[in-house]
Amino acid sequence: MGGASLIAIFIFALKSSGRVFPIFAGNGSSENDSTYVFPALGTPNNTELDRFPMRDCYGFKLEETTIDLLQDAMKAGRLTAQQIVSCYQQRILQTDAYINAVMELNPDVMEIAAALDAEREAGNVRSPLHGIPFLVKDNIASKDKMETTAGSWALLGSIVPRDAHVVARLRREGAVLLGKATMSEWADMRSSNYSEGYSARGGQARSPYNLTVNPGGSSSGSAAAVAANLCMFALGTETDGSVINPAERNALVGIKPTVGLTSRAGVIPESSHQDSVGTFGRTVRDATYALDGIYGVDPRDNYTLAQQTNVLDGGYAQFLSTRDALRGATFGLPWNSFWVYADSEMQAILLDLIMLIEEAGATIINGTELPNYQTIVSPNGWNWDYGTTRGRANESESTVVTVDFYNDIKRYLSELNNTDIRSLEDIMQYNLENDGSEGGTRGVHPAFASGQDTFEASLQTKGVMNETYYQALAFCQKSTREDGIDAALSHNGTSLSALLVPPDVGQTYQIAAQAAGTHSSTGMPFGLALMSTAWSEPTLIKYASAIEDLQRSSKTPYKRTLPKWYGYRKRNIPVLNL
Repeated sequence: MGGASLIAIFIFALKSSGRVFPIFAGNGSSENDSTYVFPALGTPNNTELDRFPMRDCYGFKLEETTIDLLQDAMKAGRLTAQQIVSCYQQRILQTDAYINAVMELNPDVMEIAAALDAEREAGNVRSPLHGIPFLVKDNIASKDKMETTAGSWALLGSIVPRDAHVVARLRREGAVLLGKATMSEWADMRSSNYSEGYSARGGQARSPYNLTVNPGGSSSGSAAAVAANLCMFALGTETDGSVINPAERNALVGIKPTVGLTSRAGVIPESSHQDSVGTFGRTVRDATYALDGIYGVDPRDNYTLAQQTNVLDGGYAQFLSTRDALRGATFGLPWNSFWVYADSEMQAILLDLIMLIEEAGATIINGTELPNYQTIVSPNGWNWDYGTTRGRANESESTVVTVDFYNDIKRYLSELNNTDIRSLEDIMQYNLENDGSEGGTRGVHPAFASGQDTFEASLQTKGVMNETYYQALAFCQKSTREDGIDAALSHNGTSLSALLVPPDVGQTYQIAAQAAGTHSSTGMPFGLALMSTAWSEPTLIKYASAIEDLQRSSKTPYKRTLPKWYGYRKRNIPVLNL
């Protein structure tokens, strides 16, 4: 719990139904509009058809571009931040009625972009993010004309006291806040049986790879938007899997930092012990630039004070590397801990990629297990109440999170203005009074089949930190740190560079992941993740970028590919849990 790191390589507005839909100008293209506005029907199973081709942006190929290429174009005078914003707005208009990734667009975005263009013209470029558009998950506060609601109607109209620290940092870096992304309501905290990516205010977010299945969550819209080229990068939050899971299910790089590397101040919370703000990008470099733009000490989050002794100067981009860095590296495969739960197709593809890594000069050691994996990894899929399942509530992650949420949400709500929602009790009562939209009662709303049962579990605790709570906290921290990842990284006297895991089954407390392959039956991507100890982001970024460079420079098919938009006309709720 907070003891490790993970990278997954993988203008004007009108409001309607809670989401903000844009109206904007053209991009100078003379191409046939119908090609870009109306997806070609073709045949249902024609996955080779590009149903949502992306326009060039004033002669520049914006699709799948990188931050470095955009900076080069702006430096050369080929593009402005305003033009880039307008092109991303057009992409949103083209696609978002299908994938529902964007909750709201920033009505001030053109003003912001114009000011940054003026700065550039005057010779001031703040950082690699200057003029680069990004989205943030709807649980990350912005002190502007946009809402911050965690997808719930209950917080509509509430006024936050200030930007979240991560948003304030990105503004200082010169990044352009394009808008807010959709998400699983209350970041999946409210229900145990729910439709991933659904919120009452935002509707059902969908992956552009397959619009009928679980898009990954709870940072669903953030990931889907980057995957579909609706923005350059995005921020998400993770308590347990909410960055890494949507990253791999959208063929992205996702960085889930050590708890304390990125401030949670101004973020609607779940658990102060586990929450972390992470980044999504289409490349390791872009996700790392975003991380450099948000980390830092924040007096409003005392967990960040640990950076003073654990973080090197100069940011994380300095650790980006090439395939040559793999020579001499030693990676472990915790097979029984995680790999056995991956399906056979995923195993085969990932093992092909691992063979490629070995051929590049790395050593691979199988069987580098977390010593007590049998007590912390459920054999039946993700289960943060696995301790209680085994009859030990004092060994359950859920025991910690339900208590933390009761207390942390009250603290967050106490700072809001213009709202009468001040506690978990208020949220739950709102859901019951608005059962049709919020599904406060079991069986009323298809997206919330179990109603708000996780809220109910949190309410039962009343936030009391009793002996069971402290035992569970100690168990979770020790079993994932010194008796978990740290122990696995020291395998029979061999110090491992990182653990390689399938992130679909190997989600844990710090990781980095990148795209690897897709399932033949669903078209949904999956990734390869690097897992390591707390504050090991330099190591993770070094090897994640090396593996990505290996993927791109070799003939392997196992790398990021463009979405196929399977099922783009379907509107099933709940999404299929595949």
